[in-house]
Order: sequence, then C-alpha cells, then structure tokens
Amino acid sequence: MFSRRIIGWKAATEMTTPLVLDALEMALWTRRTEGITDLTGLVHHNDAGSQYTSITFTQRLITEGIDASVGSVGDAYDNALAETHMGLYKSELIWPDGPWQGHNDVETATLDWVHWFNTERSHESIQDLTPIQAEQTHYTHRTGLAEAA
Repeated sequence: MFSRRIIGWKAATEMTTPLVLDALEMALWTRRTEGITDLTGLVHHNDAGSQYTSITFTQRLITEGIDASVGSVGDAYDNALAETHMGLYKSELIWPDGPWQGHNDVETATLDWVHWFNTERSHESIQDLTPIQAEQTHYTHRTGLAEAA
C-alpha cells in the first residue's frame, strides 16, 4: 500500500476464486523476481466477497504467511485503497476508452495502463513519485540501513 504499486492483476468476466488466485500468484511472482521472498507481516485487504473468503484463497494466503483482513459487509474501510485504485482504473481507462470489443481488448489495455500507472503516473500521496520510484527509494533506504548496522 505504501507505494501504490499494482503488482498483481487479472482481467475476467466474472469474480471467481480462480480470478483472485491468479492475481495473487502474479503479485507473489512479481515480488519473488525482485528478490522479496519473506512476506511475513503482509496484510491482504479485501471485501467480504465469496471469492476472497473461499477456503482455497484463504489457504494460499496462509501458505505464504499473508494475513487476511476482510471488511464487514456493506463497508469499504478495509479495502478503501483498492476501491480507489479501481475507481482510477475505470475513470482513466475503462470509461473513456470504451466501448470494448471483448475481454482481450480490456486485458491488453489494462496491461498498458498498469505499466503506465506504476512507471509514469505520479501520485501526490507519495510525494509526486511514481509507484516504482517510491519502492526504489524505500528499498534503497532500507538496504542502506541494513548495511550500515
């Protein structure tokens, strides 16, 4: 959450457990390719949708050492940042560039938008940095402190 970076996503026509598992697997793969393997203390925020409360999804979080945090039905407090990201995605890509020809068009456009969002779009909440810049700054500082100790 601290960097606003999108590290796992999936486009689909239905909200199902395989959809959210695929997005989680992409996020895990992204972090591992960057050398981040210990996810202890990570909290996965989401709403109370059945795809997030499924045994399969919950077990995958447990296996990775990720804590689930599910908001109560009818509020968006636990996943407010995710809801904000979805609002940006819809207002910056889906609504202005539609109507869409199909799933593949949305998926390709989403890939491009996520790349732009992470690498070019600055965010006031992170000192006008891009999410990638915010993470680079964080991990450089964190590594620097570890080496100095």
